[in-house]
Amino acid sequence: MTSLIIIGIYLCLLLSLALASKRLFRGTSKDYFVASHSIGPFLLLMSVFGTTMTAFALVGSTGKAFQRGVGTYGLMASSSGLIHAACFFLIGIKLWSIGKRHGYVTQIQFFRGRFDSSNLGYLLFPILVGLVVPYLLIGVIGSYRVMGPLTKGLFPNAFAAYDGSLPPWLIGAVICGVVLTYIFAGGSRAAAWANTFQTLVFMAMGVLAFFMISQKLGGLGAAIEQANAAHLVRTPSELEVTGKAGSFIREVGIPPLMFLTYMFIPLSVGMFPHLFQHWLTARSAQSFKLTVVAHPLCIMIVWVPCVLMGLWATGVFSATPSDAWPAPALGIMKGLPDASVGAVLSLSLKFLVSNPIIVGLVTAGILAAIMSSLDSQFLCLGTIFTNDIVLHAAGREKFSDTQIIHLARGFVVAIVLITYILSLVLQKSQNVFDLAVWSFSGFAALTSLVIPALYWKRATKAGAYACILAVVVTWISFFAKSGFGGEYTVLGGVMPVAICFAAGAAAMIVVSLFTKPPSKETVDKFFA
Repeated sequence: MTSLIIIGIYLCLLLSLALASKRLFRGTSKDYFVASHSIGPFLLLMSVFGTTMTAFALVGSTGKAFQRGVGTYGLMASSSGLIHAACFFLIGIKLWSIGKRHGYVTQIQFFRGRFDSSNLGYLLFPILVGLVVPYLLIGVIGSYRVMGPLTKGLFPNAFAAYDGSLPPWLIGAVICGVVLTYIFAGGSRAAAWANTFQTLVFMAMGVLAFFMISQKLGGLGAAIEQANAAHLVRTPSELEVTGKAGSFIREVGIPPLMFLTYMFIPLSVGMFPHLFQHWLTARSAQSFKLTVVAHPLCIMIVWVPCVLMGLWATGVFSATPSDAWPAPALGIMKGLPDASVGAVLSLSLKFLVSNPIIVGLVTAGILAAIMSSLDSQFLCLGTIFTNDIVLHAAGREKFSDTQIIHLARGFVVAIVLITYILSLVLQKSQNVFDLAVWSFSGFAALTSLVIPALYWKRATKAGAYACILAVVVTWISFFAKSGFGGEYTVLGGVMPVAICFAAGAAAMIVVSLFTKPPSKETVDKFFA
């Protein structure tokens, strides 16, 4: 209960800080959507990094390291550090410059102008929303996977049906409600302030959890040796555990082709609509310098502890349920299907860190990572709906600035409700890491659209349509074959994202070369 009280205090502090930023809100739609292009280098770094680090990074990476081993760091973190920085430099700065010059606040406005096609926006809108919603679900479901084990048995009378833990419907309502409150009030400026605070919290708490768990296991060397011993007694594709804990499969090791083609997934930052919106909040191009340089270091600070904690957990939780699992953990696992992956971090905190204050602080840090992404994603969906659907179709002159803000807020509320309901329906589905990979794969494949749009004058409207359709068809095909969200590879280990990206790029190049080039006015407008 002490841990739960600390989490409650943290949520109150977050709300107070974010709502305080409302005093700087200028009351205009431009300020609500892109903070009037006033965000400096440090806030930009923290908001961009906080947006890219969600339950995927903390809950997901720990669970995946438990499942696959230390190679999980190489899958995403090492390549992400370099590729993210490259995307910020090669894509982010150019989009910021074009967006500020032409008054854009969304990706779709850029693509409509670049390819001189109004209907392109109506095609992109459902695709972007469809890819963001799973990303939102990752965060909300991740909060269940963290808070469920932590509160097990605390409320035996009030929530007997959930074995005394806080039920998912209540956890989701609190998380979504807090995020909605400050996004509703202050828009992108509130998101930037909240993300900065939350990013600092989850980075510090991740390091704290790493230190506490390693000490409990006898130090860094002893923790690694314990994990090594757990792996030595098994074969690479080894273990299916059944019984009270449910069932799951651990496949230690990562095929070379999977490792290589995972490097396409970090390209997703080049097409994240919420990241595009954060880029546009920058005060100047100089604001990007700190983000390009420091982002890889921030990734290392977060991912190294999380991956190692997942690896260490194999020496504690990976033996058969009858001989090595802590007895209380079996009861938790029984109540959380697929928790072997999704709840590894939470279980490690609960049973390896005895201090409830530390557990509360670290859990608050995990929730900080989750909410620092949710706010940006909720806001970006409200932004693109308002600007790319309503205002584009009806005409901006028909609405006042106040009405535009109300439209955005209304759609944000609708998306929050949809996400909340879907998270309850899908809470027992695929683990957080794999679900995130599919969302990222779709965005990464769509960078085959944005790169030619920025760097190839010959890219045409027909090529853009062909690119989008090729990506969508291949992605949906692979997603269905995966069981709608499971881990899936083709051709002996190739990640589907590589094929989706190649299909989109090929379609863009071939169709553009065989269709009429864009007008001189369009080329001059975007390549001056």
